[in-house]
Amino acid sequence: MKRTWILGVGVLLLGQSALAQASQCGDILSHSMQQLRSKETVDLCEQFKDKTLLIVNTASKCGFTPQFKELQALSEKYADKGLVVLGFPSDDFMQEHDDENKTAEVCYINYGVKFPMFSTSAVRGDDANPIFKALIAKTGEKPSWNFNKYLVSKDEETVQHFGSKVSPLDPDFLAAVEKMLMK
Repeated sequence: MKRTWILGVGVLLLGQSALAQASQCGDILSHSMQQLRSKETVDLCEQFKDKTLLIVNTASKCGFTPQFKELQALSEKYADKGLVVLGFPSDDFMQEHDDENKTAEVCYINYGVKFPMFSTSAVRGDDANPIFKALIAKTGEKPSWNFNKYLVSKDEETVQHFGSKVSPLDPDFLAAVEKMLMK
């Protein structure tokens, strides 16, 4: 009886350990980030685990800012297939408002962004937010300007980098998104 009880407890603990490991995320998603113009934080692992991600460093005063419209269209087109676009405003290239209310106005009102946007943060260098540190470590590519795109597989093992000039609606980029969604 005692041996059966000990064996049962051991199996239960192994099961809990396996469950905890299964719910863990990799270096990219194992963080909480503050939402744009909010005190609310988002547990990225909890919200976006097992999703294909398109992570973009954004700026609201950049020549590439109109890509917000294309990113929103992409988000809507592939949401039901598991794609989530995540926007990270950054002033690393001196093209973001100091006031997050103005950043939010550009995103939400001017361009109709509905995908998750986070508080302004650094995306390169020692001060880079932990998501971009992980993306740079995986790809060897740091953002060279605003609107760099990182396409991340569901398991966070495959990450592709696309520069600012690549339109979110470019046929080759869309092919890469569709291929990543199938992984």
